[in-house]
Amino acid sequence: MKTINWRGYRLLAWVGQALLAIFVIFASVQGNWVNALALGFFLIASLVFVIRDDKLPTLFDFLFVVAALVNAIGWVWGLFNMPGPYDEIVHAYTTFAITLALSFLVYSSMLNIFRNHRILYLLTITSFGIAIGAVWEVMEWSAGKILSTEVIESLDDTIIDLVMDSLGAGIAALISLFALQEWTNNSATSEYSLTRGGRR
Repeated sequence: MKTINWRGYRLLAWVGQALLAIFVIFASVQGNWVNALALGFFLIASLVFVIRDDKLPTLFDFLFVVAALVNAIGWVWGLFNMPGPYDEIVHAYTTFAITLALSFLVYSSMLNIFRNHRILYLLTITSFGIAIGAVWEVMEWSAGKILSTEVIESLDDTIIDLVMDSLGAGIAALISLFALQEWTNNSATSEYSLTRGGRR
């Protein structure tokens, strides 16, 4: 079983970045500047996570790049407006991936403390993810007003999206808890090795 910091995840994340760059070029050549701008946003956002090599487990980088890809694909080919659960699945997965990555960055200085308070950690990360989902809904509503297009179909659509966001946040919290154990164990081992090496 691969660890959360397997180097192969980093390679896969860079492959995803290359695909996003191709999508940006493709949209630009077509003259679809709104799509190119949206794809560029996903490319830059995912790139920020990938280049922060020492701050996140490589698995989290890869999962975030996949989230950027599924959003980009949905945006370019209009999959969000088609019948089927694509929008709901992407909402749950995107919140899951963002919550995993951002929670480790935001709470990095407190990871060792949280290690001894698992219930508090689960509640904190889940709440953090739900808040991200709520902010995303506000952004969708704002985009609809600014671009004069129908982004949010109805109140039911918003509530379903928030439910899926909450589901993604909850799953992220559970996986993050397991990752926390490995991450802090590896950090403690590295610090111990450095201390031992310095005493020689």
